[in-house]
Amino acid sequence: MAQAVSLHSLPLFVRLAGRPVILLGEGEAADAKRRLLDRAGAHVVTDEAAMAALAIVAIDDEAEALAAVARLKARGVLVNAVDRSEHCDFTLPAIVDREPVLIAIGTGGASAGLAAALRQRLEALVPADLGGLASALQRARGAMRARFPDGGARRRALADALAPGGVLDPLGPSRDVAGWLDGGSVQDGAIVRMTLASRDPDDLTLRQARALASADRVYHRSDVPPAILDRARADAARIPCDTPPDAQGSGLVVDVAMRA
Repeated sequence: MAQAVSLHSLPLFVRLAGRPVILLGEGEAADAKRRLLDRAGAHVVTDEAAMAALAIVAIDDEAEALAAVARLKARGVLVNAVDRSEHCDFTLPAIVDREPVLIAIGTGGASAGLAAALRQRLEALVPADLGGLASALQRARGAMRARFPDGGARRRALADALAPGGVLDPLGPSRDVAGWLDGGSVQDGAIVRMTLASRDPDDLTLRQARALASADRVYHRSDVPPAILDRARADAARIPCDTPPDAQGSGLVVDVAMRA
């Protein structure tokens, strides 16, 4: 079975409200990190010996900073060392905030400037009221389960509604989740067959990418690159096979092959 391509970091959203975070250092960099921690509701402490799971070291002096990093790591504290990416256990992304939607852009410490530039582009693209759609979907969870009792059917119906041009397109004007549930429909038992000419996932068509993202099971030949299979949902079954499946069963099935 094809192996997934490894991530250099696992993106996580951590709730810090009321929790202590150590912040060491003074100056512009430390002030910027403090503002970010304050926005997250963290309890910022400047005592290196304080009990905390996370620490940010924004000390200018190289030797002093690295010594502090070493002491904190020896205690099992996860450390962000400002401007010293090779010593970071975690990095702080550029953020597009559409509460409760957060879009985080990280480069693994390679270039904060690149992350900031991408954030600025996304700020112009993402509607200011996107959070309203997320909140409406959260409130409608019970109604969605009632409308679409089968989990796979529910995922596919929601994927269709949120797709580009769909009734709930996140970049579109509609936030009428109730109206969608009143008139929504879903197709079950579908199978999508795709023959790919390129091994680059960026060459997937919109239809192919949407099918992979919504699939319950993905049948694939041995030569299909892991980077393509990674475009499927993490919980979608990946089934290697030499020939296309004859019967798809329930749910959405995608059959992937490379062009000879």
